[in-house]
Formats: sequence, C-alpha cells, structure tokens
Amino acid sequence: MHKKNSRYNILMTIYALSSGPGVSGVAIIRISGPEASNVIKLLTGKEIPKPRVATLRKINNINTSELIDEGIILWFPGPKSYTGEDMAEIHIHGSKAVILAVQREISKIKKCKLAGPGEFTKLAFQNEKINLLKAESIADLISAETEIQRLQAVKIMNGRSSEKFNELREKLLKLLSFIEAKIDFPDDDLPEENLKKIKKDSLDVLNEINKILDDQKIGEIIREGFKIAIVGPTNAGKSSLLNNLSNREVAIVSEIAGTTRDVIETHLNIDGYPVIISDTAGIRDSKNEIEKKGIKLSLKKAEDADLKLVVVDAKSVDLSGFLNDLLKDNAILVINKSDLLKKKLDLKLSKFNHVLISLKDNLNIDKLILEIKNNLKDKFISDKDILITRERHRQHLVQCADYLKNFSEKNEKKDFDKAAEDLRLATRHLGMIVGKVDVEEILGSIFNDFCIGK
Repeated sequence: MHKKNSRYNILMTIYALSSGPGVSGVAIIRISGPEASNVIKLLTGKEIPKPRVATLRKINNINTSELIDEGIILWFPGPKSYTGEDMAEIHIHGSKAVILAVQREISKIKKCKLAGPGEFTKLAFQNEKINLLKAESIADLISAETEIQRLQAVKIMNGRSSEKFNELREKLLKLLSFIEAKIDFPDDDLPEENLKKIKKDSLDVLNEINKILDDQKIGEIIREGFKIAIVGPTNAGKSSLLNNLSNREVAIVSEIAGTTRDVIETHLNIDGYPVIISDTAGIRDSKNEIEKKGIKLSLKKAEDADLKLVVVDAKSVDLSGFLNDLLKDNAILVINKSDLLKKKLDLKLSKFNHVLISLKDNLNIDKLILEIKNNLKDKFISDKDILITRERHRQHLVQCADYLKNFSEKNEKKDFDKAAEDLRLATRHLGMIVGKVDVEEILGSIFNDFCIGK
C-alpha cells in the first residue's frame, strides 16, 4: 500500500539513542532492521536472548573484546515489534562516553546507519503497524508539556479520529462504486434507491465534515499552545509585563523607546493550559528600517494571536488609529503605570475590556492573570470530539468538502463521468489524513518533527 523509498529497498539497519540526551542513570539505544540480531551477537559475543525477556549481557568492543559496559538487552523479532522489523534495545549506563562507545561499535557493522528524526516511527507507518494519525499523536505525546496536551495525544492514539475519517471514507467509496457501475454500464439505469442513497449519503458526509471543521481550532490550540501577543506603543511596559508573567527575565527591559526590534516568545503553563506569549516591537511612526520591520512583525503577530494584551501608558492613553483596531476583538486593554496616574481614568476607556495595573508596584497583576485564565478556559471548552489537531488535517478536510460540493452539482446534472472524478478526489483527501493512499510527498514534513530515536 505504501511506496517504499530507495533507502528501505537496500535494507539498511538503523540505530539511535532513544532516551533523552545528557547524563542519566540509564540510556537506551534502539536498533531496527535485518542486521539487528547480528549487532547484538557481535557486541555481546553470544546468541540473541529470548524475545521480550530482559537479559543482562556484557557489551564489548567488536575487534578487541574489551568491555564497554554491562547492560540489559531486549530482543523484539519482527513483525511483532514497534517498527515491524527485527528490533533490539540496549539499556546501558547513561554517560556520554558509554553511549558514544556503543554507537561507534555499531557504526562499524555493515549496512548500519544512524537514524534520522522519526525514522523508527516512519518504518512503523510504512510497515502498516500504525497510521499517520497515530504517528503524529506519538510525536505530540513526546512533546506534550501540559496535561491537556497529553490527554489529546492519547485520545488520538486510541484511534477515535482514525475511525471517524475511515468511516466517512468508506461511505464515499461505496458511493463511488455506484457511480462507476453507471459509467461502466451506461445503458443500465441506476435503481432509484441507489440514486437517493448517493444524494443523501454524500450530503451527510459533507455535513459531518463541515461540523468537524467548525471546531474553533481547539485541537490546534491545544497542540500548539494558546497564542497571546503583547502589543502596544513604545515604552508602555510590554517587555516588563512578559517578564512578570513568566517570572523570569526573558526580554530586555530598557527606558529607551524601541528596544524590542523582533518578536520574543516564551512558553508558559497557565493552570494546565499551554500558552505562548509574544512580546512585540513597540508600534509608532518610525524612519528606522529595522524598527519598521519589527513593527510589521508586531502587527502580524497580533493578527494571528488568540488573545491580544494591548499595553498602554496610563498617563498618555491614545486609542486612535491602530490601537482602536487592535481592541476590536479578542483583546484586553492593559493600562500600565497606574501608580503615576494623578486623576481618575477617562470614562471612555470603560467600554473596553480593561485592567488597570502597575508593574512597578506589582498592582492588579493577579486580576490581569484571572482575565487571561477566563479567556483561556473559553477557548479550550468543547462539547464535541476533537478530531483536527494539525493544519494538514484541516486543509485535506476543506479540499474534501469542496470536491463533495462539486460532486453534488454534477451528480444532479447526471454528468456522472465528471462527478466520479470529484468523488475520487474527495475520497483521496480523506485518505491522505490517515495515510490510506500514496503519501510519500508528505512523510518528510511529518516525521522530521520527531526527535531522533523515535
């Protein structure tokens, strides 16, 4: 079903450190491919151990038999392994010297090469052990930083999304068989019940896809993080606010207006919700080309954000022009330097969702955080199954919906040849989500996001 590329046709064996880099009590080196058993025999000087039984062995230099370390060997003969190939794991002490020594010995064995990012999981997909959605959810589980991200990755791994997309695809394939029967036997009339089923089922699938797409992008927000952009004029306290929220110095703070020229990001965990906060360049009229580029980036970041914190100086609040535009939706007006305010705040500002703070005196920061949390919770609440977690899924569903609309129009006109092609393309886009068709062109972009050794 899946097209093998030339690297797999020459039957290479791959190996890599599968545990995290750095000093640790135990490190795991994973090996997969036809030479896996030979690697274990050469390193230990003994036959491979019983399948799936942890076995203590001395690991030696291949040429001199000098001891490198003593560790645990696990043997997983294919096809009952993670990759579907013969696979082994070597559990050794986690010092850099031991890891490098074992890897150096494996590199001496013919047809063995260091694995690239995600190459073990790519093999698992190509050997039909997992589908693309499960492969992506494995990557998401590895990179999960919050509980909500872990739960979403586990749900996708359990196959609910795959089942749904496969179910919709099977419906379309059934309809395609009716249409192709009509094309192959043009003199035979399609039974009235089949014509009704084609119309009803194609509309049902289209409606289901539209419901899935109408999800407020919750899956992507959970996976990637809720995006907050701190924007506003120069010297209003944007970088100080970022530092305060993150409880560490992540941005340069200076009294000189226009210090931040680029976008600075920090990842936070707020009450279990993943958040990416961006500090942007102060927005003002500027003749400096570098600063102008920074301001352009700021406006783009604000446009893409799930929430904008528009920070202004309490002494000189001017909400005309770009500031007014920024406050139109998904925004909190943050009025800083309230400690310097000599009179009551202008009543015109009360129409905006605002918080009066002083970063210098640490005043009302807790109130601002509460406002952010309330906004966060609204964005993460859904009464539906979350099925889309990546832009790739969304694009294929949009394309599928477009082809189904075209199919309905041509089917009504009984232009069955052209209608069949639209239905084939709609089916193909559903298949691309779970990997039911030739997807070689998208494998690289998916598996390159993995860490090496997975």
